[in-house]
Amino acid sequence: MADTWEHVRIEHPAERVARIVLARPEAANAQNYQMLSELNEAFDMASRDGDVRVIVLAADGKHFSAGHDLRAEPDMSDIDPIGTWCCFDAEGAEGYMAKEAEMYLGLCWRWRNLPKPTIAQVQGKVIAGGLMLMWPMDLVVCSEEATFSDPVVAFGVNGHEYFTHTYEAGARLAKEMLFTGRAITADEALRCGMVNTVVPLDELESTTLAMAVRIAQRPMIGLTLAKQSVNNSLDAMGMYTSIQSAFGLHHVGHNHNARVHGMLVDPAGAKVIRDEA
Repeated sequence: MADTWEHVRIEHPAERVARIVLARPEAANAQNYQMLSELNEAFDMASRDGDVRVIVLAADGKHFSAGHDLRAEPDMSDIDPIGTWCCFDAEGAEGYMAKEAEMYLGLCWRWRNLPKPTIAQVQGKVIAGGLMLMWPMDLVVCSEEATFSDPVVAFGVNGHEYFTHTYEAGARLAKEMLFTGRAITADEALRCGMVNTVVPLDELESTTLAMAVRIAQRPMIGLTLAKQSVNNSLDAMGMYTSIQSAFGLHHVGHNHNARVHGMLVDPAGAKVIRDEA
């Protein structure tokens, strides 16, 4: 497993702490299916390690993640599914929706419900699918220059697939992010509760590790029960139902684009996003 990973590695920087690192800096840690599959394996490994109580998700390079790798083929042939979806090669919307349900929505929800506390260590740009790696984590420590955006409404869809925008940013800021595509700053993210701590870039790793070490002093059973209790509160507010509803609308957008433009996204959106970057 770990010996064959190309885009992810796992480290143990302190007692009871595992750090999973996105290791594709040459592509700003853009996510292809291989990276996501490796990341899932790494989360499983850390979750099942009895010596680990806290998991940190970090990233090499200047940027945490530029989102989905739009140049990569959505090929499931080398992927071992962990969810219940199937018919990945089916024609039309059926096959593509199944792929996204497995590789995007399914994995994000799985990581959100890992039994151990997770911390995202974030720098640089976090764009669309990059948020889908950060938002499932329990806590977020980011650097002062970090920015967060989901500009994909320009592609003719409602937002990225793990649609927790309202829970992460609040309704009005979520709408502004989506309607305008602008990147919100670290300070804005702190004010709305999307992140826990903002620090200078040169203090990011040490601050994140100190938080992880402090958390790791508590008993695993208490940490697991506390995490589940907070997650249950969000579930009682309808979080999962909201995600599923938005995912369905996401694929309405894809289907519309396929009919109108002959492709899954509005091709004019790429220029809009580039011009505003």
